[in-house]
Amino acid sequence: MNSSMILGAAGILAAAALAQAATGFGFSLLAVPLLGLVAGPVDAVVGSSVLACLINAVAVARDHGAVRWRTARTVLAAGLAGLPFGLLLLTVLPARSLTVLIAFCVLAGAAAIWRGLRIRGGRAAMLTSGFVSGLLTTATGVNGPPMAAAFSAMGLPPRQFRATLAAIFMVVGPLGVAGFVLAGQFTTRAGVIALAGLPAVVAGWWAGDRLFAQLTDPDLFRRVVLAALCVASLITLTRAATA
Repeated sequence: MNSSMILGAAGILAAAALAQAATGFGFSLLAVPLLGLVAGPVDAVVGSSVLACLINAVAVARDHGAVRWRTARTVLAAGLAGLPFGLLLLTVLPARSLTVLIAFCVLAGAAAIWRGLRIRGGRAAMLTSGFVSGLLTTATGVNGPPMAAAFSAMGLPPRQFRATLAAIFMVVGPLGVAGFVLAGQFTTRAGVIALAGLPAVVAGWWAGDRLFAQLTDPDLFRRVVLAALCVASLITLTRAATA
């Protein structure tokens, strides 16, 4: 990667971390499709997944008392089962198909959160959403939408929502990264993205945390972030169609 690509990746990751801190979600949804335009879909998934591990660890450290551990364990078991299937998709799908998959995942996740999609709660819903989330972790790096829908259906308060979600991905994320290494998907470019993006993520999180405290209308900012996600996915789809 040349210097302009590294700077572009750092800017994307800072914006994604800011969105995550200010709204409680959105890091992978925003980072993966835009990084894919700079570094390719596979390196975008792998590099951003490394940084997502850091974000989730920080979130759990700050709000560990709010984690619903019983729910986390149920979802985690299903998520771990989905990891190898997602890794298989990442290995066998051509780059163009993976780009389209990432774009549709972003669109589906943004639409579900925007429309307030609800699913029936219970163990079956937790297991299903956990498995799908685990699959998406290694296939696309975009793993939040199934959990966001499931936790919304359970009616978790915002603090428990964010903390429990982060606790699940704090375990699933590093295992996904290990899978990338074992499958030979952890390239030099992915490592550069992770290293160059680290200070950008720290800065973005710091700014987003302070922005959240100053927002007078958080719902408006949330709608702006979701609109940006839709634009990012449409750009990614256009790139795949013209490749």
